[in-house]
Formats: sequence, C-alpha cells, structure tokens
Amino acid sequence: MDAIDAALVDINNNQLSVIHYHQFPISREIQQRIRSINAETRLVDISELDAILGELFAEAVISLLEQSGQPASAITAIGSHGQTVLHLPEAPHARTVQIGDPSRIAVRTGITTVADFRRNDIAAGGQGAPLACGFHAWRFRHPRQNRIILNLGGIANITRLPADPSQAVTGFDTGPANGLMDSWIQLHLQQEYDQDGLWAASGHCNEQLLMRLLDEPYFNLAPPKSTGKDLFNLHWLNQQISSSGLQLAAADIQACLLELAAHSISAAITRYATDTDEVLICGGGAHNQSLVQRLIELLPGMKIQKTDVYGIKADAVEAVTFAWLAKCRLDNITANIPTVTGARRSVVLGAIYPG
Repeated sequence: MDAIDAALVDINNNQLSVIHYHQFPISREIQQRIRSINAETRLVDISELDAILGELFAEAVISLLEQSGQPASAITAIGSHGQTVLHLPEAPHARTVQIGDPSRIAVRTGITTVADFRRNDIAAGGQGAPLACGFHAWRFRHPRQNRIILNLGGIANITRLPADPSQAVTGFDTGPANGLMDSWIQLHLQQEYDQDGLWAASGHCNEQLLMRLLDEPYFNLAPPKSTGKDLFNLHWLNQQISSSGLQLAAADIQACLLELAAHSISAAITRYATDTDEVLICGGGAHNQSLVQRLIELLPGMKIQKTDVYGIKADAVEAVTFAWLAKCRLDNITANIPTVTGARRSVVLGAIYPG
C-alpha cells in the first residue's frame, strides 16, 4: 500500500517484454485511510477512497507514459487490480471488493481499462484468488524443473508449476508475508516497512508465541484457499498476544511475525510441493533479506532466487500479471485456473471500461 506499481508491457506473438516499470508513492494520509477500513467504515468514506484511488491510478499511468516516452494512443489497454478492501470467499454470500474506480482511469487516460478481475471466479464458485497463477504458468513453467513461484506481498501465495505437463498447476495463499510485519512496524516505529528485516533480526522470537500464531486454523485448511487482512490483521495479532499472557518487546514480536511468515510458507511448500527444484520469489518481501535467508534455511535443497533471473523484476511481477490478464480479457480467453481457485469451471476474468 506504500506505492502504486505500474508496468508498461508489450505482449506480442506469445512473447512478453517489460518496457518500463515504476513505483508511484501514495500519501501517508491516504494509506492510513485505506488501512483503517473495517466492517464499520461508512460507505460514504469507502466510495470517496474509490474515487481518489481511481484518480491516483490514472495519474500513475500518465506519469509512466511520460517517463517511457509513449503516447496514450500506443496503449491497447490498462489492467487495474485495484486495492482490495474486503475478501470473504468463504462467506455464505462469497464476495470480494477492490476499489480504485476504473471509469475514472479510462476517462482520465483515454485508454480502455480492464478491472474487477476477481468476481467472475467467485461467481463460478472459486476463491477469486490467487489469480497470478495463470500468468506464472504462462511465463515461468519449465519442462525439466518443478518450480514454485512465491509471491511475498501482504499475503504470501505460491504457484506450483510441475515440469510434467500432465500435472495440474496448483496454488494458494499460505498466510501472512509482509502485511503483519508492516502493520506492526508502522504502529511502533512509524516506518512503512522493516527495511531488510533488520528490526525483526534485532529481536528474539518467542517460541511460545510463535506456536500460538501457527495454531491459526487457516494454516491447516486444505487448498483451494485464500485469505487477506480480513483475518490476518492487528486485531488478530493483539488477540494472540493477549491470550498468551506474555509481555514481549515490540522487536521480539516482529521477530515472531517474520518466523510466522517463514514457517507457514515453508510448511506449505514442504507439504504440497516436496519435489520442488526451484523457488522463484517476487513481491516486496523479496527484498526482506532476513525473511529470504530463513526460507533458504527452512527449505534445504531447493534453489531460491528472485524472478529477476528470468527477466521480470520481483517488484514488477504483480503489475505485469494484470497487464497479461487484461490482454486475456480483451482476447476473450479464460484466465483463472480451477485447480487453484476451486471454481467450477474456467471463466473470462475482468470487466471492460472503454477509453
């Protein structure tokens, strides 16, 4: 939530190249307003943020084009993920909400915009997430290596890419990655994130608290499954700390949160992808050296490196994914993977807002 990831992507003849990538900061005020959204937030406030983010996304596109020297007329479409503010795929009336008004993006830029990618999958009985698995399979699947794509965003998710083409692609959200650590350091040090995981590394992980955190039932659910800040948030964390009866320094709790991410991710990979040869990391957490080092230690025998080695920077993978999903929508190609999301069938994802 600290920035808007924007990528200019050329997809042609089944080949993809990233022409330009940039991060556009979001003001701290807007970040705080988004992070404070909960079940009690007034609709008038959410709708205002929807409009504000739509304008910001449009400005990000315009700035990206100025930086790259490309005119708007050269762009076929914008794929906008939006900012997730609600994700309840297991509710009696399953639903998910992303804000960032795509109509404003299309009108401001004059470029056709594709958005609202998740709800078609949910309508078909799926989790609406993870959606990046289709792109991961298209771009990173290898005929001789069993690969995992590990996205370390606020939530961590994995995509299993078997070398054997007869085996299905699978994937799911493993649990927290950066989200809880970011919230905790923002609360205590007023920093946006834990640079290189240094604050976590300065603390001591309390095994009793770690075991309590890992007792969360979500971790033992069988896939398909997905999660978000509706579950893993500061309220959840404070409940775990309070019920433990422990009095720990803030840095020690940050150390526990890093271990929570590392252990839940490694346990998921060990349980569902024991034959993995290579783990390719993307997302902001790829820069958390302490977290990456713990994953290396917990997953011996697996080669772990960033997606950069295969031509797409770790930071850019998510933005590039939604450019690819936008092209799939314009081409009327189904892009969800039912073995990942649990949907009853493959569906076309996204709604089109003409420029």
